[in-house]
Amino acid sequence: MRGDRSKRRKCRRSRIPADRHFLASGCLTSIRRVWADTLFRAEQQHLLRLLLWCGVSIIAATTIAVTLTIRRVRSPLLRQFALQMGVWGVVFGAIAAIRWSTLSLRDLAGAARLERMVWLNVGLDAGYAAAGVMLAASAWLLARRLGPVGAGIGIVVQGMALLVIDLQLAAIVSR
Repeated sequence: MRGDRSKRRKCRRSRIPADRHFLASGCLTSIRRVWADTLFRAEQQHLLRLLLWCGVSIIAATTIAVTLTIRRVRSPLLRQFALQMGVWGVVFGAIAAIRWSTLSLRDLAGAARLERMVWLNVGLDAGYAAAGVMLAASAWLLARRLGPVGAGIGIVVQGMALLVIDLQLAAIVSR
């Protein structure tokens, strides 16, 4: 016990050189702060990837809609695909922006909640993709209608992209 006190006093007085790792100093340090900061940065990167995908989705939807309008082409498949891309981009972009504004360092309980939320999102993303496949397949096989096929393909694209983005965060959080 006495050795710990003298070590603490010595660590307070000494400065750790910048080229040495803080764990190599022998001082008692707080790992929680470093871990929380690493998790915070990973969550920030996740939200930036999500915002980037939402921006790409909105730009793609706008480009398709403008092209169809300028060329005066009636394509229910492309129109519904563009609609799905735009709506999903706006909705998930708003969610990401709100999460960005409320982002803060997490303790252990907050990290556990984040991990559960990320795995829930992974399951939902897989469900979105499966629902899109079912919509597109049933619309084509049962009615030969291209509008719902385009909507289904748009949902599959969004679900798969969100799945990849969420799995990247899940790989970091679940370590």
